[in-house]
Amino acid sequence: MKKILSLVLVSALGGIMTLGAYKLFLEDDNKMVVTPSETTAFFPTTNLSSINNILEAPDFTIAAENTVHAVVHVKNVTISSGQMTFEDLFFGRSPQRAQLGTGSGVIINADGYIITNNHVINNAHKLSVTLNNNETYDAEIIGTDPKTDIALLKIDADEDLPYVTFGDSDNAKVGEWVLAVGNPFNLTSTVTAGIISAKSRDLTGRSSQSFIQTDAAVNPGNSGGALVNTNGELIGINTAITSQTGSYIGYSFAVPSNIARKVVEDIMEYGNVQNGVLGIKGGTFSSEAAEEIGIDYTKGVYVAEVIRNSGAERAGIIKGDIIKRLDNIEISKFEDLSGYIKTKRPNDMVNVELLRDNEFKRFTVMLTKPDVFSVYFMNMELQDVPDAVKDKLNIDYGVRVKNSQNKWLYSNLGITDGYIITGINDVKIENLEDISRLKQKYGEDLDDNIEKLEYINLRGEHKEVIFR
Repeated sequence: MKKILSLVLVSALGGIMTLGAYKLFLEDDNKMVVTPSETTAFFPTTNLSSINNILEAPDFTIAAENTVHAVVHVKNVTISSGQMTFEDLFFGRSPQRAQLGTGSGVIINADGYIITNNHVINNAHKLSVTLNNNETYDAEIIGTDPKTDIALLKIDADEDLPYVTFGDSDNAKVGEWVLAVGNPFNLTSTVTAGIISAKSRDLTGRSSQSFIQTDAAVNPGNSGGALVNTNGELIGINTAITSQTGSYIGYSFAVPSNIARKVVEDIMEYGNVQNGVLGIKGGTFSSEAAEEIGIDYTKGVYVAEVIRNSGAERAGIIKGDIIKRLDNIEISKFEDLSGYIKTKRPNDMVNVELLRDNEFKRFTVMLTKPDVFSVYFMNMELQDVPDAVKDKLNIDYGVRVKNSQNKWLYSNLGITDGYIITGINDVKIENLEDISRLKQKYGEDLDDNIEKLEYINLRGEHKEVIFR
């Protein structure tokens, strides 16, 4: 009996010690493990983030599938002079050799019109185009525009061809995903991806270009190919890379689709490109210029001069205005302005929002043709002298030679680009209107009727020549 009681007491004592130890050491820790706030704060957040990343990752497959069939391989055979041998010299032969250049192009409608770069088809002796299905066609050049490096080709196929639709390059955003599709190094139907790195880029230093910059890999052979957004819409024509090696190192450049589209539409409708001109001279606003003028704004285009008889002058724009917007496009630098104007034609109306004396004003400008500001006469393109040049030379009249092809005046008097003509046959040349009157009087044969010529050379020296 005593042994049984001893066992019961030992068992009871062991149970009490076990329960106490549980309460003392284990129960609080267990509460920490199952605390809801701890659990929900960590695991669900991580899983949700992973799901969001997957859902937000861009899907290029549809855009790529739709684009590769509309991007073609352009082959350009040119004829160049080969190395002359002694036999060639003896027999009076001029050796020639064929060279093959390749690039890309984009079909823009089912009838077989193809847009590419002018430098891809330049000096072509024979052009051929190979589609993504390996069918090859001879191509015809419909028209070119070297200024924008855009060309339009045409092939005749027996069936409707796949094509890419134009997107609005003005709405493209920096940071937006894009695809470059082309034929680099003869590797046909190549697709690369990247983002838009910048817009309105100029590579000349003269604010004459307005490229879309992207980090999608583009190499030789991609020229003329498509830059498309994730919807497969054409927003640019791949044109150039910046590289010390000739191959891609991180940045490439495309002609915006709005410019390219306007160029090909002009070629198809008019046979050439119809350029509209706002009629101002100016530049990008720098902080130094803003400080010098005494304003706080550093974005916009400063109007340094308004061209006589231009739409800008007629609308009321004056020197010192700062252009901030054209229609719905923000203008931060001159490349923004020149890029947008390239999408317009003469007689198009453009709403200009500008800053004058710290007040915002709006004007409506009718764009004019460039030849309003220049006259072609005696194999020279002549323009009115800019105000800055007049101030520098301390003159208030004359016309400046912008581009001269007059070999007689160059060989006899040295007259070339930059010279200023101030008088012809004792007629004072105030501006282009005086040149127009001389054209009516003498026609294009003034060379044979020059008796006296007054001009200013590149050193600012006034010269007068009398012909006997």
